[in-house]
Amino acid sequence: MQVIDFIAGNGPWAWIVAGLVLLALELVVPGGFLLWMGISGIVTGIVLLVWAIGWPLQWLIFGLLSLVSIAIWVRWTRSRPAPTDRPYLNRRAEHLVGQEAVLEQAIEQGFGRVVLGDTVWRVSGADLPAGQRVRIIGNEGAVLKVEAV
Repeated sequence: MQVIDFIAGNGPWAWIVAGLVLLALELVVPGGFLLWMGISGIVTGIVLLVWAIGWPLQWLIFGLLSLVSIAIWVRWTRSRPAPTDRPYLNRRAEHLVGQEAVLEQAIEQGFGRVVLGDTVWRVSGADLPAGQRVRIIGNEGAVLKVEAV
């Protein structure tokens, strides 16, 4: 009972200490959620230092701050693109846009073939003879769009 009396008598500091404990747990348990709950606990303690409010309202403030901050954090992290040093990984056709090549097979009825490196690509564009030099201007899936150079 002494612990409960101590917490009741020192409510703001109990919230601040609980927030610091949650921040320390974030170092051990990954995920990011304890970070925002710890900050919410500290903010709740600071609010209690200014205004004396009852326990139900304290828990409401802590809960709302935690939910709102976690929701904002999740939305922000999911909206950011992941930084990468290989932006065209698994998007090889997009990497080829702007390159020039020679048609291996003539484009007839809108489709032909070109060899780039060790890969034969299907190409689409205006009808052109085999041996014509073409520039890759885009792609639709694995089909490269080309134009005559």
